[in-house]
Amino acid sequence: MQIVSLFPEMIQTVANFGVVGRAAGRGLLSVACVNPRDFATDAHRTVDDRPYGGGPGMVMKFAPLAEAIDAAKASLPANCPVVCLSPQGKVFDQAVAKRFAALPGLVLLAGRYEGIDERLVESYVDEELSLGDFVLSGGEIAAMAVVDAVARLLPGVLGDAESALQDSFMNGLLDCPHYTRPEEIDGRKVPAALLSGDHARIARWRQKEALGRTYMRRPELMEKLNLDDEQRKLLDEYVREHSIGEST
Repeated sequence: MQIVSLFPEMIQTVANFGVVGRAAGRGLLSVACVNPRDFATDAHRTVDDRPYGGGPGMVMKFAPLAEAIDAAKASLPANCPVVCLSPQGKVFDQAVAKRFAALPGLVLLAGRYEGIDERLVESYVDEELSLGDFVLSGGEIAAMAVVDAVARLLPGVLGDAESALQDSFMNGLLDCPHYTRPEEIDGRKVPAALLSGDHARIARWRQKEALGRTYMRRPELMEKLNLDDEQRKLLDEYVREHSIGEST
């Protein structure tokens, strides 16, 4: 992946740790940065200017960004998309992460200041993505969130391939609760199903908890799912056990 950013040090620091750092160390992922300031033509390496029409803030200039993106794309296979991290983009989710993980490469554009000259977006950007309905000071944190989400989906990155398959949102549901030793803390015990050693019972409990948690915490996700008879039975069972009303 190539990231176009005015603060490559931010990107490289995060890229050295955790899942992303492990993926890079194993040669499964490359994270490199291109700084638009390297393509500025004045002594001050200017990459922004005042907005036409007035108003607060500064706008990132077309030319340095365009050259930075060209340089980033030159090191990747042909036809790799350019993605701009922007509050105006569609929300990044697990489905997008899976789509990106299947690509041979990706350019992430991290904006700063008041915004980017719209002509650059129109000419160079294939897709705009947002982490949600809030504003960050720049696109670097959002870019690294994308990199991390994609990295953990690459084959061989996680110690156990099942880890990614069981993540929240992989099947449209939130993840089930998790427990570790000791078996009891302040009177709170690990659910009996997880101690049973019965793999079918454990799988059923986890599926029921995932369905119930999603129903309770993210009902809008449930609207996107087409539950089969067994899933609906498990959800109804969860609703009865927790006395929370009807599930349909």
